[in-house]
Amino acid sequence: MVMVYVDGTSGRLPRRGLGEVAGRLLGSAPPTGLLLGGIISVQLGAALAKGLFPLVGPAGAAGVRLGFAAVMLLAFWRPSLRMSGRAWLVVLGYGSVLGLMNLSIYESLQRLPLGIAVTIEFLGPLAIALAGSRRWLDALWALLAGAGVVMLADLGGGTSLLGILFALAAAVCWASYILLGAKLGEATSGGSGLAIAMGVGALVIAPFGVAEAGSALLDPTILVVGAGVALLSSVIPYSLELEALRKIPPRLFGVLMSVEPAVAALAGMVILGETLRPVQWLAIMCVVTASAGATYLARKR
Repeated sequence: MVMVYVDGTSGRLPRRGLGEVAGRLLGSAPPTGLLLGGIISVQLGAALAKGLFPLVGPAGAAGVRLGFAAVMLLAFWRPSLRMSGRAWLVVLGYGSVLGLMNLSIYESLQRLPLGIAVTIEFLGPLAIALAGSRRWLDALWALLAGAGVVMLADLGGGTSLLGILFALAAAVCWASYILLGAKLGEATSGGSGLAIAMGVGALVIAPFGVAEAGSALLDPTILVVGAGVALLSSVIPYSLELEALRKIPPRLFGVLMSVEPAVAALAGMVILGETLRPVQWLAIMCVVTASAGATYLARKR
């Protein structure tokens, strides 16, 4: 039994109190730290998920991931279903985009290295950063990140065209996720909206996962690994990113996320044994510099 002290009272933490404390902790964290933690977590989860592809396929892995993520978030936040019609529209849209984004990027990862797939997917937030820019320095950081993306991708011969198309679809979904995520933060409180949206996303892609994996989804080993993937790839990063979107505009969020391809490439190298060439290391320097520059300017405002 865990004993805690909240607001000067002792005893067991109420079931809703845990979500309230988590909300306070997230609310006190700086947005750049939230984003960095989310990026590292999601790429570790993506590397782990690739190990499930030979067993259940990318759609099956995406289904297991979102299914477990939905259960975890719903149990943790215990959200109320009493929301306005506008809030429900945002939650349903956000959840649908979330599900399709996960399905698309996993289908891309089946055909492309982790670093390349995530780099192409990054075109979504990069487009948001460019479209919303009002200062020339913001555009400069976005362009620098874009140059790094081009070098990191290095889409030479042998690259799967279908994999690229799936990654582009994920990019469109990611851009929509950023815009809808900002509205979700306005329309809901804490992680309640995210929890319901995760359930929506799981339902959206469930038919694809069941069709591809079938009864393999009930294998205990797959369920254990899938729970770990859900925690790393969905529960932790989406909670952190949603809180960050409450504190910074979507444009700045997109620029800061420029570090994502670099982290993906490093995760692929360390965990999956994917090698990096000198030009890709230069690309990492470009995206990290862009992220640092954008963060510095944000603090100056």
